[in-house]
Amino acid sequence: MKKKNKEALPRGFMIGPAMAWLALFLLLPLGYIVVISFLQKNAYGGVILHFSLASYRSLLHAAYLKVFAESFLLAFETTVLCLLVGYPMAYIIAKSPEHLRAVMVLFMMLPFWINSMIRIYGWSTLLRNQGVINWILIHLGVISQPLGMLYTDGTVLLGMVYDLLPFAVLPMYTSIEKLDPFLLEAASDLGAGKMHTFLKVTLPLTSPGLFAATIQTFIPALGLFYISDMMGGAKKMYIGNLIKNQFLSARNWPLGAALSILLIAVTLFLVGLYSRVGKMEDIV
Repeated sequence: MKKKNKEALPRGFMIGPAMAWLALFLLLPLGYIVVISFLQKNAYGGVILHFSLASYRSLLHAAYLKVFAESFLLAFETTVLCLLVGYPMAYIIAKSPEHLRAVMVLFMMLPFWINSMIRIYGWSTLLRNQGVINWILIHLGVISQPLGMLYTDGTVLLGMVYDLLPFAVLPMYTSIEKLDPFLLEAASDLGAGKMHTFLKVTLPLTSPGLFAATIQTFIPALGLFYISDMMGGAKKMYIGNLIKNQFLSARNWPLGAALSILLIAVTLFLVGLYSRVGKMEDIV
């Protein structure tokens, strides 16, 4: 018994600080948000300590449902484009010589060591009417008037894909790298063409990486708000923008908290789905 207590003591010392950190900076703030979501807003921007479901009922309003629909659509489009662009990138990196893979991954990640908002501001500078791209096109005689590339839905989508692409490439690269080349040779020996081999062998075997890339792209795409503000001119409202405005502008903390809880619930559902599919893949 004494020996077990001696072993348990250092283990408690190692786990204790991590648990305290999670409790202080994760559970307590999350609990605070949950409590606020069930309170009422007062006339001065504070909260009234009175239980209410008004904030959650407000989420069923047509205006908010439209925001949810547009947010999910943008996240879906971002995810699809990240997969379409990222899969060939991941495949090229995974099939490159071993001594080049680390270098290629480094070059892909290098721009993302800079703050995301600074990089998005750089895109805004390039795409504006007096930006570098319009200046080059005008001086080459391709166009006579500046193109209105900034503050459009397409520009917002470009910024989202640019910002989240590594989240899609890395899990797909890991999955493709583990692909057994002998299976591809066997498919070729059995008369399968390149496209048939890709659809019947490569794609199914790398589906865990595709699913991981989908989850890791879709979840952050729902909450990003500064990209639509900087590259879209805040013309459309998304979930992230709505939460930010409720806390900072409208001063409706209960509604902002309810929206945050909704976003957290969607995130937990997708993470749970990912864990379940991951366990199924391990069993298979």
